[in-house]
Amino acid sequence: MDTGLFEKLHREGLITDTSLQKVQTVSANRLFSLHAELKVILYLGVLLLSGGLGVLVYKNIDTIGHTAILIAIALVSGGCFFYCYRKKLPFSRYKVAAPNAFFDYILLLGCLTMISFITYLQAQYNVFGTRYGSATFIPLVILFFSAYYFDHLGILSMAIVNIAAWMGIVTTPLNILRDNDFSDPHIIFTGLLLGALLLLLAFVSRKNNFKSHFAFTYNNFGVHLLMIAGLAALFTFDKQYLLCFLALMAVAAMLFIQARQQRSFYFLVVITLYSYIAISYVVIRLLQTNHEMEALYALILYFIASGIGLVIFLMRLNKSLKKHDSL
Repeated sequence: MDTGLFEKLHREGLITDTSLQKVQTVSANRLFSLHAELKVILYLGVLLLSGGLGVLVYKNIDTIGHTAILIAIALVSGGCFFYCYRKKLPFSRYKVAAPNAFFDYILLLGCLTMISFITYLQAQYNVFGTRYGSATFIPLVILFFSAYYFDHLGILSMAIVNIAAWMGIVTTPLNILRDNDFSDPHIIFTGLLLGALLLLLAFVSRKNNFKSHFAFTYNNFGVHLLMIAGLAALFTFDKQYLLCFLALMAVAAMLFIQARQQRSFYFLVVITLYSYIAISYVVIRLLQTNHEMEALYALILYFIASGIGLVIFLMRLNKSLKKHDSL
């Protein structure tokens, strides 16, 4: 509570000393919310629990046995899903609140242990053989279904990460993953395809008003994936770098217009920074001449001027959004 207004009224003689004292007492003793802090602690608790169980299993694998471990993980995961199924509210195309404070965390634990179960099954018994795509596709389906059925944004994020892993394993040779050669065209095109797919899912969710609150998560992953993959293409394909730059700028312009329409300063900043990196790369390429000192001075002046211009642009953009919000 801002007591400045009441102090001003007191100085003007509009309220008494007793009234001002009551306001100051209420302001000093007011309650504050610990909701965000408790959520962080609970999420960390679930992650630490799943990680601790993994360490316990690893250190006692010889005495416990693989079958017993698999049964225990399956029971924990199945119990969590059964609890969520019994406690969930009816399904709706709109946002559905959690029925209680622990629902989201129990669902998260169920999904984490489900992934651990399938991973352990493949690592120990090689159930899927060399079909690595199947080992990631099954959790992918379960995670997407759980995200929509139980209305959980955290599970949706896990599903998006899982689909990225699935697409990478399916389209990328194993030696590329082992050597971490992320300049390979397969990985770049996979990132572009997945980024565009996520943006399409965000558009469909918002347009059809079907779990429209999922649109931000789809947009967040999609924008970053698409722009990072676009930058990777710009840095990798030397002979076509100008064509890649023009394509990337066209995509950035469309995303910028969309973010401006949605009045999202976060996405405006993200797209602007990615675009600035691309423009700076092209400027550096164009200034690569035999006159090294002149090019160095030009680059210094460019980064000074462009840095100042970038800050001013973002400040004016933020001011413009706030001004429009006040109308």
